[in-house]
Amino acid sequence: MEFAEVVRRRRMVRNYDPDRPVPPDVVDRLLDHAVRAPSAGFAQGWGFLVLEELADRDRFWAATTPDGGGRERWLAGMRRAPLIVVPHANESAYLRRYAEPDKGWTDQSTDRWPVPYWHVDAGFAALLMLLTAVDEGLGACFFGIPPQRLAAYRDAFGVPAEYQPIGAVTIGYRAPDHRSPSLRRGRRPMDEVVRRGRWN
Repeated sequence: MEFAEVVRRRRMVRNYDPDRPVPPDVVDRLLDHAVRAPSAGFAQGWGFLVLEELADRDRFWAATTPDGGGRERWLAGMRRAPLIVVPHANESAYLRRYAEPDKGWTDQSTDRWPVPYWHVDAGFAALLMLLTAVDEGLGACFFGIPPQRLAAYRDAFGVPAEYQPIGAVTIGYRAPDHRSPSLRRGRRPMDEVVRRGRWN
């Protein structure tokens, strides 16, 4: 598929065919592309938890799903995904990397960082998985883990303290699903979001 077509077709898919697992070679490509994301200082301070087995996916949903909230329809479709990948960011990997001699810093302070690039880079990796899913004829959805459920998630999967999940990605063959009501807002015109030369 042409890259422009991949970009045009990318959308958040919220319902999957539970009877069609993602082939192992496709899982490998998703992860291979994810680790080719850019990373500050080539720190590569990410970690990916891959959940393919039904018991692992059920444990994920049990740990991360808040009670109530009117999200039953959303969860019903999302729970059918045969693959969940949780990208994590490791801040300490970046702080250590930028304290190395070639970077010129002598400490591991976060004061010099304009934004937390460990989160940015893990987000880049997640986006590459979303695009790879489209290219492979699959659907995918990136979503957040509620902050009040992070401890339960960490306990359920033994995630080390230095790794922070930035969200999760469900992946699988698409099944019919409802369009997000947010799409009614429409895409903002380019002249509202792009400035050339000066902001005003």
